[in-house]
Amino acid sequence: MTASLKSHSQGATLVLTISNPEHRNALGPDIYAAGVEALNVAESNPEVRSVVITGEGSHFCAGGNLQRLLGNRQKPPEVQAQSIEGLHNWIETIRAFPKPVIAAVEGSCAGAGFSLALACDFIVAANNAVFVMAYSGVGLSPDGGGSWSLARALPRATVMQLLMLGERASPDRLLQFGVVNAVVDAGEAPAQALALAERLNARAPNALASIKELVNEATDAALHTHLKAERDHFVRNLHHPNAGEGIAAFMDKRSASYR
Repeated sequence: MTASLKSHSQGATLVLTISNPEHRNALGPDIYAAGVEALNVAESNPEVRSVVITGEGSHFCAGGNLQRLLGNRQKPPEVQAQSIEGLHNWIETIRAFPKPVIAAVEGSCAGAGFSLALACDFIVAANNAVFVMAYSGVGLSPDGGGSWSLARALPRATVMQLLMLGERASPDRLLQFGVVNAVVDAGEAPAQALALAERLNARAPNALASIKELVNEATDAALHTHLKAERDHFVRNLHHPNAGEGIAAFMDKRSASYR
């Protein structure tokens, strides 16, 4: 069976499903390219308010396909470099995508699969999920921004445990650290991710886009620079029709209808 990225819409949410169940939804160049294309199309589609990324069957994603990696060792280094660039394009596209992206994680979430989940804005994990940066166990170092994401989210000593020792992290442990947003019963992660998406879909898309952009830039920006960005976003959003609707709905004690 050929690995692919399936897509379907559920209400205002685009669901992207990594489909390679024979290999625990291992990733590959075709999936990276499809992921970038899907998000590029969804960005300009006003009917899409959010995205859920999940895996087919009982696993989220086992990371890279080791057989493909073995094969790439017999090819020029540029072959693997191009493959990783494809993954990194997808990761950067997720980060820059102006709408919320939610990872729905069941079972294995390893290597680049873990990096992929970390690139999302929210992670809903089943209690049977296993998070592991498996790279050092096979003599490799991280890709997909995993080291970047973890270094910003966790204490250095914990990051070294996860990356150097390849220790498994339970959903409950990551929930305590604030890396995972919710832990749910096995089999319920996709449904609960969609429920979270519906909550996000009910909010003003322009405001959510501003929040994501501000958070993305906050780590590297000086306070004075960031305050200017907050000012500009606030003023722009205040003069957007959605602010008029939101304020009026709050004062009328009714649910807002954003567009």
